[in-house]
Amino acid sequence: MKRFIAVGMSCFFVAACSPTHGLRPIGDMSGVYKLGAGDQIRVLTYNDPQLSNTFVVSDSGTIDFPLLGTVRAVGQTPQGFAAALTNQLSNKGLLHKPSVSVEVAQYRPIFVLGEVSRPGQYNYLPGMTMETAVALAGGYTYRAIKDTASVVRTEGVVEERAVKGKIDPQTLLAPGDVVTIYERFF
Repeated sequence: MKRFIAVGMSCFFVAACSPTHGLRPIGDMSGVYKLGAGDQIRVLTYNDPQLSNTFVVSDSGTIDFPLLGTVRAVGQTPQGFAAALTNQLSNKGLLHKPSVSVEVAQYRPIFVLGEVSRPGQYNYLPGMTMETAVALAGGYTYRAIKDTASVVRTEGVVEERAVKGKIDPQTLLAPGDVVTIYERFF
């Protein structure tokens, strides 16, 4: 919806003044989930409880796994990472026919900034939208723009570089997203 403001004999196009003007929409996250720094994962090695544990993916994208040492986890699906651990345990002769599964115990957090009652860090939950993130942050302030916001996203982007785009209240978020709710000026 385009809005115009008439001032005297002049008319100004207000949409160009929007804080998200010029940002491309960032779509919903769909597809497979890939592990990232800050994710807490549970690794279950069947018939070997000493190799089963919960690990946090480090900032460098690795975990320290018993018998194997440092193993790269970032960018892999949980199933793909389980297969990689299985292959390494088998190829190094550490276990005979190992069976490993990996699940995300806790996703990396999201951050909500700007015109919300309690800006800060919040736990990500699958299916979370901008609207539910704002609800966790205590709701909008009276000055908030409620129909659009910006997000900085690192999940699912090319070359692991962050991208900034605009979202609406029903847009699905991804772990690690930084959502900014802007202030309206009138």
